[in-house]
Amino acid sequence: MADEINTLEDLAAATGVEPVAQEVITREPVRDELGRAYATGKRKDAVARVWIKPGSGKVTVNGREINAYFARPVLQMILRQPFTVAGVEDEFDVQATVKGGGLSGQAGAVKHGISKALQLYDPSLRGALKAAGFLTRDSRVVERKKYGKAKARKSFQFSKR
Repeated sequence: MADEINTLEDLAAATGVEPVAQEVITREPVRDELGRAYATGKRKDAVARVWIKPGSGKVTVNGREINAYFARPVLQMILRQPFTVAGVEDEFDVQATVKGGGLSGQAGAVKHGISKALQLYDPSLRGALKAAGFLTRDSRVVERKKYGKAKARKSFQFSKR
């Protein structure tokens, strides 16, 4: 084994197998005629439709300001996470309509939608958002109640006599 293998060509010559050319996938921005990016976010039972466009950082949910709709500071922080991870705070205006679920699920759905819309608007942000786990839909939902049980898994109190 005196021969050194430094390149793909050396490896192909040593093994007799030709290397397969791999394509580099370049993502294009996806925007509508108004310059907005659209995405759907989901969490628990909540579904959010999100549009983002360049602006001053104004966030509107169901026609109301973020402070009015999501009163708890934790929920507001959840909505701002994709912008801080991507490093684009106060650069995009967000308009979202969200249905179903409770406030926590709705906040998670809007966060998921914002993340997906950001990576569609600017594909270079995809790496940071994906590394933070914001592009993955959190698939945890409430387990259904089974017959003969008090709740999904809880049994009624057992009595021997």
